[in-house]
Amino acid sequence: MAILVTGGAGYIGSHMVLELADAGERVVVLDNLSTGFRWAVDPRAVLVVGDIGDQQLVRGVVKKHDIEAIIHFAGSIVVPDSVSDPLGYYNNNTVKSRALMEVAVETGVRNFIFSSTAAVYGNPKSNPVGEDAQPQPMSPYGSSKLMTEIMLGDAGRAHNLRYVALRYFNVAGADPQGRSGQSTPRATHLIKVACETSLGQRSHMEVFGTDYDTIDGTCVRDYIHVRDLARAHSAALAHLRAGGACDIFNCGYSKGYSVLQVIDAVKRASGVDFEVRMAPRRAGDPAAIVAQSEKIRAALGWKPEQDDLDRIVAHALAWEDKLPGLKLKAS
Repeated sequence: MAILVTGGAGYIGSHMVLELADAGERVVVLDNLSTGFRWAVDPRAVLVVGDIGDQQLVRGVVKKHDIEAIIHFAGSIVVPDSVSDPLGYYNNNTVKSRALMEVAVETGVRNFIFSSTAAVYGNPKSNPVGEDAQPQPMSPYGSSKLMTEIMLGDAGRAHNLRYVALRYFNVAGADPQGRSGQSTPRATHLIKVACETSLGQRSHMEVFGTDYDTIDGTCVRDYIHVRDLARAHSAALAHLRAGGACDIFNCGYSKGYSVLQVIDAVKRASGVDFEVRMAPRRAGDPAAIVAQSEKIRAALGWKPEQDDLDRIVAHALAWEDKLPGLKLKAS
């Protein structure tokens, strides 16, 4: 039996493939390579190039490879883009997820792990925010993910589809062994943008909003290392395999850092005092959002190993320095 990783050629998905392959699992990746990279997929995995919305293709993959679990990362993730293209986000994140779930139910796939987001909370009334908080997404991105969570709950009750949804906070860093990292061009992730700027790949970077009710006026986020996030998925898979209940878990460290604090960490790591410009707020950005993480620690036995902002930044910077050479080899 094998595990299907959708979006496994992307940033988080490629780390999940490494985690599974390192554990001796059989892994099949389904990715349309619209934002992922063929070279980012570990050679121990089977890569199928295609779209999760192509139900005929997905049925064939599930049957051919005897898929027992789906870990679903494929989707669009840029909050401002979702504001300008809501219908595109609802199609890619919600409609296609529904198509994938339908195939899972039809073919008897037992376990389904979904890549959700802290954006479902919107601008929470208090921090850290727990899984029992009322979802109030501020963007079509957050709404599209919340809709998928709702569909999973309904499908689970009606069809015995067993699932875990993981609500990510801000994912950052890179594989400590340098095997994968955030590789998407024109990415909007703060740490990646700051690392690119420190390496001279950007002339400057912008801070969007300096008048929030936070420690220094800039947005505050909970940053989780991508390696720890991959291990959270492994813990969720073990939970479902052992007969654990369907559930939703936050994935974060319960510590928040402001945009300016993160930029200072990148400047320390790189030794470069790069240019930072202040800009107006972006649509859809909450002031602060930090995870309550006690539930995943208690229920899944998840223990982070990379819980340190300077370490996250160091791994991200090392990957960014290495990335141009990898792209050149792959071209």
